Amino acid sequence: EGGKVLVVPIDGSHWLAMRPVVERLWQRGHHVVVLAPETNLRILPSELYTLRTYPVAYTRDYVEGEFQQMGHRSFSPQPFLAKLAKIANFTSMFFDSCKRLLADAELIQELEESHFDVVFMDPFFPCGQIVAEHLSLPSVYLVRALPCSLDLHATLCPSPPSYVPRFFTRLTDRMTFFQRLGNLVATLSSSLLCSFLYSPYDALIREFLQREATVPELLSHAAIWLLKYDFVFEFPRPLMPNMVLVGGIGCTRQKKLAQ
Repeated sequence: EGGKVLVVPIDGSHWLAMRPVVERLWQRGHHVVVLAPETNLRILPSELYTLRTYPVAYTRDYVEGEFQQMGHRSFSPQPFLAKLAKIANFTSMFFDSCKRLLADAELIQELEESHFDVVFMDPFFPCGQIVAEHLSLPSVYLVRALPCSLDLHATLCPSPPSYVPRFFTRLTDRMTFFQRLGNLVATLSSSLLCSFLYSPYDALIREFLQREATVPELLSHAAIWLLKYDFVFEFPRPLMPNMVLVGGIGCTRQKKLAQ
């Protein structure tokens, strides 16, 4: 007998990786409800799931523009402060979406009365985990990694900077002394980025859950982490028992070449 799964995705390419899992859940007889803002790019209605949307303040053109600019910024050199300002503008869109979801009392009541069994989400932004915490439901994450190694902090997973290179450092698992020192500095400074990205959610968590909690604390409550990478392509590092590597889960089977 299938269960009831609440899915809280993130728009864009993140949803493209999550959709195959949602399809497989449907094939196995589960009832799936996808929760998304009514203005989005890729999370469209489907016979495989029930799409439940909530209103937001931005338009589709605004969303398209933000995603396009984010893509361009990823490959173009810019001053650090300029990148930081644009990242703040991009993330504020998701924060506003989360505020409007949690403020929708009718929708929250509907979720409470639906008696879901689990919440399946992308935790890059923590709105899904706030909902899961409110509903007292176990959560399953599908994610590549979180900014500033927040996934490692939340799970207390060992990540020695002596041989686990940090993102954007362009280092390998074989480092000189000074490279290791630089990797350590990157590790220590990443907490500033986390504070910049996620501190606005602290007040939202306090207001909605009516208690003090931080984003890492909520993330630490996940039942399973499905990590979208594999040691075939990644440098080996320690994992916790509830971390499962599912690299390539979104890949499609190759088609036969025409004669």
